[in-house]
Amino acid sequence: MKILGKNYEVRDVFESFMTVPDCIVVSKNKIGTGHGEAKFYVSSKDPMREFYGGKGFDSKCFLLKSDLIGYMNAVKNEYLNPTQAYAGREDLPLLWKTRFDHIRKLDDIIFFNIQDQTQIVGERGYVNSKDEGYGIIREISLPLVSYISAMKLTDNADKDYFYWKLFVDFEEIEAKENALVYTYGKKKDQKGLKPVPKKQNKEIGYARIGQGKYREQLLEECPFCPFTKINDERLLIASHIKPWIASNNKEKTDPKNGYILSPMYDRLFDRGFITFTSDRKLVVSDWLSPLNRKRIGLENGAFIQALPMDDARAKYLEFHRSSVFHGIIPE
Repeated sequence: MKILGKNYEVRDVFESFMTVPDCIVVSKNKIGTGHGEAKFYVSSKDPMREFYGGKGFDSKCFLLKSDLIGYMNAVKNEYLNPTQAYAGREDLPLLWKTRFDHIRKLDDIIFFNIQDQTQIVGERGYVNSKDEGYGIIREISLPLVSYISAMKLTDNADKDYFYWKLFVDFEEIEAKENALVYTYGKKKDQKGLKPVPKKQNKEIGYARIGQGKYREQLLEECPFCPFTKINDERLLIASHIKPWIASNNKEKTDPKNGYILSPMYDRLFDRGFITFTSDRKLVVSDWLSPLNRKRIGLENGAFIQALPMDDARAKYLEFHRSSVFHGIIPE
């Protein structure tokens, strides 16, 4: 893997995603009432320590500015039209711009160290840090609908680094629309949330109904899965390129914002394990193990001849590569 011109070897990928909890984010982002704490629950202690270097680890991590920009673009709709009762709900639209402008001024790579919180008893493993990169995660992340993927890399000097990438959980945001907020394991009504205006409700409803027409129009352009060539409509899924929840009403029903895929490939694409370049080449995430890539038959750089491509789809794919895809597009 090449990052900003430097070569790294992928050594390992952490077994699970780390959901950003309410307790670690800054006060404006909170949906609970606690003052919060900086420590981040990672997993049970054994797998966490095995991945990061043993008990008492002090490990060097990094974020990429390009990833943070991708996250902010992906989470913009949630900042502007929140689905949860954030403490600073009214301030979030302005905070999005302020935070986005701050990120744009950062270095291309932001290093920080995380420390094993050995003082905490029990089986749960936590990390903490006082560094700027960790603080950025706490400042911009919206809780419960954001998560972090971690990858262990080694440079040419055989030094280990841990690449953290922040993502939006689009499925979770969609599930939280008109739902209950879960804070500290307890159900809590979304007090403070303003009711959705009837007009807006109607527009969202129309967009949902438009899925049927969206699928029909998409099938006219993409009558089969470009991977499997299956053309039985009962076995195919109309998969959005720019996720439904991140799209405006026009984008939600735009047939150019989609592909027809078989279920497994829909899942791979939807969860960011594969993406495409504008010249129809497949890009496979390093977060997908080599063994599973081989089992599925995914080859990085493979030319997908049957993949529909035009200027509109190429534009939607820019969003998918920057804000949905798990990994870095090869230089």
